[in-house]
Amino acid sequence: MVAKYACPNSILITGGSSGLGAALARAYAAPGVCLALTGRDAGRLAAVATDCTARGAEVQVAAIDVLERERLTDWIDTRAKAAPLDLLIANAGVSAGTGGDGEDAAQTRRILATNVDGVVNTVMAALPSMQARRHGQIAIMSSLAAFRGFPGAPAYSASKAAVRVWGEALRGQLAGDGVAVTVICPGYIKTPLTAVNRFPMPMIMESDRAARIIQRGLARDKARIAFPWPMYALVRLIAALPSGLIDPLLRKLPEKD
Repeated sequence: MVAKYACPNSILITGGSSGLGAALARAYAAPGVCLALTGRDAGRLAAVATDCTARGAEVQVAAIDVLERERLTDWIDTRAKAAPLDLLIANAGVSAGTGGDGEDAAQTRRILATNVDGVVNTVMAALPSMQARRHGQIAIMSSLAAFRGFPGAPAYSASKAAVRVWGEALRGQLAGDGVAVTVICPGYIKTPLTAVNRFPMPMIMESDRAARIIQRGLARDKARIAFPWPMYALVRLIAALPSGLIDPLLRKLPEKD
């Protein structure tokens, strides 16, 4: 089934300066497409914009942290007025765990703020214009880590679980407003966030391939895009097992840096 979301013409992506956000920008870049990209690194944003422009897209960029709520809201509102949004991808996020000196309060707050508050800031800024038009699609970047808290990455697991559940609830809430919501739960993807990991990452995937999977899932208005499926099946199994059985095994897993 090909949904009405198969060919979005106006797309906004946060965290578009590198990794999966950059790969998604390149995947969608084409003649007639308007891309709005934001991230914290102006230089990397400019490089991604150059690639996307070469593919025929019209590109607007802004170096904004998703925690800068007022700046982000103003920019998204400006972009939505210039080119009403068909697709918003709330992708920006950070990653860290207990590797090294453990996870202190500052790191915990930083991860939760960026991965939860940053997503909320992004979605809530774009939502009013979509509701007014009764059209639009919101994609929230979660993770396979959202299905079970992992001792090596407590705050990261919690942050991705929060946005997963929020996105799933929003899908039902906004269906009557003509706004679709999809939650994306990838496994390990080759990005700067995973480059620091010093342990084997099962079934790690190139970002370009992950972007194509996400693009196909969004075109079909899937409620959840979770991949690769063997890893998805494994985390669902882990989540279903009794804590007394699974906790000792999880404590033996490598810590995330």
